[in-house]
Amino acid sequence: MDIIEIYTDGSSLGNPGPGGYGIVLKHKGKRKTDSQGFEKTTNNRMELLAVIEALRLLNDSARGMAIHIYSDSKYVINAVEKKWVFGWEKKGFKDKKNPDLWRRFLNAYPHYNITFHWVKGHSGVPENEICDQLAKKAAESKDLKVDHGYIKSITPGATLL
Repeated sequence: MDIIEIYTDGSSLGNPGPGGYGIVLKHKGKRKTDSQGFEKTTNNRMELLAVIEALRLLNDSARGMAIHIYSDSKYVINAVEKKWVFGWEKKGFKDKKNPDLWRRFLNAYPHYNITFHWVKGHSGVPENEICDQLAKKAAESKDLKVDHGYIKSITPGATLL
């Protein structure tokens, strides 16, 4: 079976603080990386955004393939694998953090054959270490975007641009 391996990591320098995500995609011996930093966000937002952005990078031909996502985020993996997020969705994400990102994830999730794998952070898994470095470098960069979902979550009544 054709498999796409995706490694993701998120980072926040302070929680909240500047943050970033890192992604490594592997398929048929080729590797692609991606990252982005944000002015003020949280670690959990970046962990989840990394998965969302990795799925966004896939093209339509990936829809029939096995997608293996490796993450050190128990927040993301447990929410999906233990099916918590589906209950949160039914309740309109009442009292749950990051509903904007969870909705984005749930829009993409059904289109792929995804298996999540938890990897211990900083345990020497090369691709996970690369993701960690990408995420931290993105968080420290001068090219930081605004995490509008985070801003909205702390500013009642704020509108997303």
